[in-house]
Amino acid sequence: MLQKIDAFVEYLENIKRASKNTIASYKRDLLKLTHFLTENDCRSWEQVTGTNLNSYILMIEKQGLSSATVSRNIASIKAFFLFLLKQGVITEDPSESLKPPKIEKKTPVILSVEEVNLLLEQPAGSSPKDIRDKAMLELLYATGIRVSELIALKTQDINLSMNYIHCHDSNDKERVIPFTNETKAALDNYLSNARQALCQENQEYLFTNCQGTPMTRQGFWKIIKYYSSKAGIKKDITPHTIRHSFAMHLVNNGADLKSVQEMLGHSDISTTQIYVKTNADTKLKEVYEKAHPRANVS
Repeated sequence: MLQKIDAFVEYLENIKRASKNTIASYKRDLLKLTHFLTENDCRSWEQVTGTNLNSYILMIEKQGLSSATVSRNIASIKAFFLFLLKQGVITEDPSESLKPPKIEKKTPVILSVEEVNLLLEQPAGSSPKDIRDKAMLELLYATGIRVSELIALKTQDINLSMNYIHCHDSNDKERVIPFTNETKAALDNYLSNARQALCQENQEYLFTNCQGTPMTRQGFWKIIKYYSSKAGIKKDITPHTIRHSFAMHLVNNGADLKSVQEMLGHSDISTTQIYVKTNADTKLKEVYEKAHPRANVS
């Protein structure tokens, strides 16, 4: 059974050109499914039935996994069995009956401009760490890039003279994103006065931890939590909150949706449209609270 998973992974890599994250997720999901099937005396893909698969989905739902995670598992299973069908390994697709759960789209947490400014003001010291943290926070808000993209930046990806970065997403697609003069100043200060004190020799990544090795997602997550707590911001802030806030502030100030989509690296503009809807809902609430005579009566 594992050989077929390996063949599927090779297909995803070489034919579908799927991202590394997608491939890793699909493989992880299918290995868990394989473990479940073998424990239930199902030892070949030809033996798998719709009942087997529905039982597996029911089991992972009972484990308390989120709807999004269950949906991804179903997507992994469906893609794999379609591959097996096309390869002639099976003659019928047992995954046809699987239906993904409805995923409730949550309104993203958005910081106000005042809250963002307060957050960016927190790393105000002159130590290499403070200077680095300032540069990372400024760059994250100025460009709206993902934290995975931020920590993957290399020194050659920064163009200080023209105020832009070259950013590569998980599919290795490149986009060029401008940044502000404030961000330029923070990056210049970091490169001139802090990076050499933090980095190991010949380190190509732009940002490192205090040991001189590349910054991790978890490491930057702790930085965000520390400074949001220091700023007294009560909202639950993650690195992605900064990305949401970047997009919302652009939309609020009249940026066209296509440009925001391009800067965020969304493949589908429908993903970007959530900021338009959130903006409209917020404005409607503000109008209601200002106009309704009993809106603020406690």
